[in-house]
Amino acid sequence: MLKQLQKKDTFVFNAIKSFKLIKSGENQITVLFPSDSAKVEFDKVSREFFNHFKTKVHNFSIEIIYQRDVENLKIEVMTKRKIFEKFAQKNPLLKDLDDLMRFDLT
Repeated sequence: MLKQLQKKDTFVFNAIKSFKLIKSGENQITVLFPSDSAKVEFDKVSREFFNHFKTKVHNFSIEIIYQRDVENLKIEVMTKRKIFEKFAQKNPLLKDLDDLMRFDLT
């Protein structure tokens, strides 16, 4: 189902790809989500997802608990400028080269 979602709606797929499902009890599943905006996107497809899941495992008495994932809270986006600054810390000559050449790292 996730492969279909990736093809059909990539925005929702990217929002929920970092979710984690943990079996908490015999009939209980904890869904760990990284942010409230990702949970809103997941709510759009959650009914279809859990109906599919319950059918696959032949258990329709599963209880779903939502919990914010504190460990996976921030995913940093690495821009070209951040990558360059990271390398410039290791090799200060790159900073001098940037001052001389004025690279466009936007």
